[in-house]
Amino acid sequence: MPFAVIMAGGRGERFWPRSRMDRPKQFLKLLGDKTMLQLTLERLKGLVGITDTYVIAGKEFKETIREQAPHLPEENIIIEPFGRDTAAAVGLAALVLSRRDPHEVMVVLPADHYIGDVSRFREILKSAVTAAGRENVIVTLGITPRGPETGYGYIKRGKMLDTYGGIPAYRVQHFFEKPDYGRAAEFIASGDYLWNSGMFVWRVDLILELIEEFLPRLSEGLQKIMEHLGTSRYPEVLEEVYAGLTRISIDYGVLEHAGNVLVVPGDFGWDDIGCWTALEKYAEKDAFGNVLQGSGVLIDTTNSYVISDGKTVALLGVDDMIVVNDRDSLMICRKDRAQEIKRVVQALRDKGFDDVL
Repeated sequence: MPFAVIMAGGRGERFWPRSRMDRPKQFLKLLGDKTMLQLTLERLKGLVGITDTYVIAGKEFKETIREQAPHLPEENIIIEPFGRDTAAAVGLAALVLSRRDPHEVMVVLPADHYIGDVSRFREILKSAVTAAGRENVIVTLGITPRGPETGYGYIKRGKMLDTYGGIPAYRVQHFFEKPDYGRAAEFIASGDYLWNSGMFVWRVDLILELIEEFLPRLSEGLQKIMEHLGTSRYPEVLEEVYAGLTRISIDYGVLEHAGNVLVVPGDFGWDDIGCWTALEKYAEKDAFGNVLQGSGVLIDTTNSYVISDGKTVALLGVDDMIVVNDRDSLMICRKDRAQEIKRVVQALRDKGFDDVL
């Protein structure tokens, strides 16, 4: 049975003011009565045992993880002293797992994705695990595109290598970062491109070897940490070394340089849930295209998304708006600016409003 590592260290700034520093979006109930982390853990059932499941996040989230995942062994919560992007997180998790079995397969999943068809997801993930265990390869899960989205990275698939559990796996020719609309439309028209989901499968020893090859400075830091893993000096050394690690994603740092990468296409209703407008499609709308979650009235208002926590909200004569009233803060923006809410968070930080972040 493989290991699974859930990356739960993001800040979710595009979901401010609901998402805050003390409880970012992966720990929120954005889709139903379970948090994004709980949904991620739940969809691994039958594939990965709870004792083989790990969550990696900042130390400030340890108690939240214990609260939301009470059956997860405490030692399976891997603490990052600082956020250093996904290459460092993957490397640290691989170190921990290598002490148990360096030749086992390791599944890496973000904590904040939506999966509509969980049964199909499990089927495809099982196929990717088989491929990663049988071949000396990195396996990515690519998403069958629904249209020319500019907010996702793309993977160009090449020839099919083989099928695993009846599901094909293709060699990866190129990774492309977020394109403009014209190029995204070309990608879709060709039929050779998939969205990059950020979900990966590989053997523990293989990813450590590739980090050593393509990110030697990170590998050196990981080796220093490894020397003290399980000792009383581990927390001190981890913090000291981690502070000096370069911020780089595993995609940029390793996958885009490695030659042995496969992609397994996925058609399981995936969504990145990157900002408020991503949630809108899963909410019930009124006859005018509005979503109202909370107490209030919408008069001569269309295509607006309104969330209010405990306060009555009234909108009059507006269109295409997002209004989020949460705790001590109110955020209002046009839908087409939803991706820019991080600018609001930075502006509040610059003005000293840390108490609402």
